[in-house]
Amino acid sequence: MAFLELNNLGKSYGQGEQRLEVLKNIDLHVQEGEFIAIIGFSGSGKTTLISLIAGLLEPDEGEVVLKGEPVARPGPNRGVVFQNYSLLPWLNVYENVALAVNHLFSNWSMEKKAEHIKKYIEMVHLTPASHKRPAELSGGMRQRVAVARALAMNPEILLLDEPLSALDALTRGTLQREIEKIWSTNRKTVMLITNDVDEGLLLADRIIPLNPAPGATLGPIFPVHFKRPRDRVAMNQNPEYKKLRNEIINYLLDVGSKRNIHQDNHRWTLPDLEPIVVNSR
Repeated sequence: MAFLELNNLGKSYGQGEQRLEVLKNIDLHVQEGEFIAIIGFSGSGKTTLISLIAGLLEPDEGEVVLKGEPVARPGPNRGVVFQNYSLLPWLNVYENVALAVNHLFSNWSMEKKAEHIKKYIEMVHLTPASHKRPAELSGGMRQRVAVARALAMNPEILLLDEPLSALDALTRGTLQREIEKIWSTNRKTVMLITNDVDEGLLLADRIIPLNPAPGATLGPIFPVHFKRPRDRVAMNQNPEYKKLRNEIINYLLDVGSKRNIHQDNHRWTLPDLEPIVVNSR
């Protein structure tokens, strides 16, 4: 039995003629300790997929199974890091992480909680900024707080919903290295949602494209066998890396062009409207 199973998963929004099928026939088995990257275009349903795994949404069809148990609601065994940090602005770094720890481990002593919180703040290199509030932090530092908070929950699987997409290239590269170090230390099962092929190749064991919506399905699996830790500069000189990167990009370009052809062939009927004439007298 796989650690995480997505079985015939489907999700739609709306009713009647307005109903839009976002995901369809999503099947995936993930082993414990794997680092999986789901990659695709904006609007293809990647966030919907991560929300279904997190238990924030209910599927219309199929099921999410974690360690043999169907996922029916959110739970502390799934840590989620969103794009928008989701930090409480009136709490400092320590207090934002403590919020999760105090809720989940209420039977711990104050000393044990403090030690646990400091451990994860140190893991993301934010100890000197423990007293600062989110408004005093850079975007990269805020995302580190979100990662520390998720890890402090001691989840069985870490769900990363494009956590680095809003960051500049230098900060993004730094956090990619930090995420790999953290994963190598803890060996949590990780599912990363991204639109960056290079990010997936740097971090993941397998890259799986999500074909464009409506009715998005998973594409072919691309195994990534490069040794860890992976150095971006060295990988750029590796012919196998270039070959795999081109295969993934060509696949995405192919499904993207088919989506554009479908959209171009669609004709929208606009309502017959007349301007309102206002009597000036």
